[in-house]
Amino acid sequence: MALLEVRDLKTQFRGESGVVRAVDGVSFDLDAGKTLGLVGESGSGKSVTSLSILRLLGDAGRNAGGSIRFDGRELLSLSEEEMRKIRGDRIAMIFQDPMTSLNPYLRIGTQLGEVLQLHRGATRAEARAKSIEALERVGIPDPAARVDAWPHQLSGGMRQRVMIAMALLCRPAVLIADEPTTALDVTIQAQILELIADLQRTTGTAVLLITHDLGVVAGVADSVAVMYAGKIVESAPTAELFAKPSHPYTQGLLGSIPRIDAPRAEHLQAIRGLPPDLSAVPPGCPFHPRCEKAVEACTVEYPAVVTLSATHRAACREIAR
Repeated sequence: MALLEVRDLKTQFRGESGVVRAVDGVSFDLDAGKTLGLVGESGSGKSVTSLSILRLLGDAGRNAGGSIRFDGRELLSLSEEEMRKIRGDRIAMIFQDPMTSLNPYLRIGTQLGEVLQLHRGATRAEARAKSIEALERVGIPDPAARVDAWPHQLSGGMRQRVMIAMALLCRPAVLIADEPTTALDVTIQAQILELIADLQRTTGTAVLLITHDLGVVAGVADSVAVMYAGKIVESAPTAELFAKPSHPYTQGLLGSIPRIDAPRAEHLQAIRGLPPDLSAVPPGCPFHPRCEKAVEACTVEYPAVVTLSATHRAACREIAR
């Protein structure tokens, strides 16, 4: 049994233009010690999927169906008090926007320390010492001084590292990392990714990595799920997906990456058009208005999922032909 099992998850928001189907039937498994890369353009539903797992949708969002099982427990049926015991402890998240994720009225050490005080019963002195250690691990210079700083005194990159330190404090069973290397230079990126990998090796933490950086996915993920318009359109082990991308959308994403071995005259491929408005997704395959391989049937009904191997699946009519 997988540590985290998501089945037919549906998340909706009510907006001025109607119901936004941000997540529309997403399913995946995440095993202990493994990394699943969730990729796709902005607006494809990646971040909402992660927020749905932690039930952090706010008043505008709601679960419209599906199941989220963590370590055998159905998260969607837990009380809010039970979920608070899981968030930040058993399941932690590195949020996408470090500029707004920290409380501007609390010092860095206070925000880090309350995680340990709440979930581990640490004293204020113990929480402060462990917070300084955590800041040092993520590459914050002079952590003993920075622990007393206010968020506005840190750069965006340093705030990102604080958020990563906070997520790793309790050594969670599942770490959801939403663009964890945003605003970090390549040296710190490598350091953070190695820190997460070390956590996996020592504690068996499972990682859901949400990113636009397919290079990062290729280097650290065991498997990849490609999202488009709230659905997973292709999933496979990382090496297999990069070697044999099958869905036209996946092919477009990989074709847009610069390659050092490409001929100098070869231009990057671009996916024409824009992602759909999730309150008015076109009928049929949502990618068909942008797909060069689309046929008339693609505009009528959503394609069945095709099994390409024991671990490789894609939802595309052209693959099935």
